[in-house]
Amino acid sequence: MIHQTSGRWRLGLSLSLLTVFLWGILPIALKVTLQVLDVYTVIWFRFLMSFILLAIYLSVQKKLPTVEQLRSSSGKLLAIATIFLGGNYLLFMQGLALTTAANAEVIIQLSTVLLGFGGLVIFRERYTLWQWFGVSVLTLGFLLFFKAQITNLITAQGQYLVGSGLLVLGAVSWAIYALAQKQLLQSLSSYHIMLIIYGGCALLFTPFTKINKIFTLDILHLSMLLFCGLNTLIAYGSFAESLEHWEASRVSAVLALAPIVTLIAVELVAGIFPQLIPPENITLIGIIGALLVVSGSVAIALGKSGK
Repeated sequence: MIHQTSGRWRLGLSLSLLTVFLWGILPIALKVTLQVLDVYTVIWFRFLMSFILLAIYLSVQKKLPTVEQLRSSSGKLLAIATIFLGGNYLLFMQGLALTTAANAEVIIQLSTVLLGFGGLVIFRERYTLWQWFGVSVLTLGFLLFFKAQITNLITAQGQYLVGSGLLVLGAVSWAIYALAQKQLLQSLSSYHIMLIIYGGCALLFTPFTKINKIFTLDILHLSMLLFCGLNTLIAYGSFAESLEHWEASRVSAVLALAPIVTLIAVELVAGIFPQLIPPENITLIGIIGALLVVSGSVAIALGKSGK
């Protein structure tokens, strides 16, 4: 049986926009955190913190998953979702460490495109002609907006190119996770799914973690690490819940706005704290591309679904 949405599209849209904002500013915090911590420790902390906070919340609300609920769910799908989300975190963080925040955010957008097409194929969602036009506008917008990054990819050598390749693999890994999670909503709530995935991923990365390093952090880097953990909990909770109320193809269209948030955030942070993040130069073509990305995303997200 294929999962069906609740039809509460306004709630789905709001949750998607919250996810966009949090994911848009996350690369900056991660880039700062990676100045002092290794990739595995950061990932482990994010998952463990999210697991503990979500477990406390569900316990207080008396909504922890029951044994019957866990037995009725698909163990294979849960394993797939856990492994591929963990893989996404690892590949994205490694790619981010080797490139820049803007480059990481644009390449990882392949994940939302793959999620959208996965929704069309697996969940039998449909795009209207207007929505396909939106896809075309969105694609053109990205090509213009990230012209500089695309040029870098073509001419880059060494670690920048390797990092970009890891980000592509991370995008594929995330799309597989997201499609598995959407199907899991048939038997478990989004909160229960994320609780299991957070706990599973924390266990996966525990053997590679250097916990002692966390206790040596200064206030700035500790604050960034804590923010990354909270960002994981809130952003993925919002994303998971948005799939309950809205089609995967439309959620993916809204998530495509995240790179714009990243570029704006980088400019603001670089202007105030230039020692943390170098600024990104946005040309007139980039601005036009950004407007096309926004227009295409709106066309896809708010266009009427075909039956």
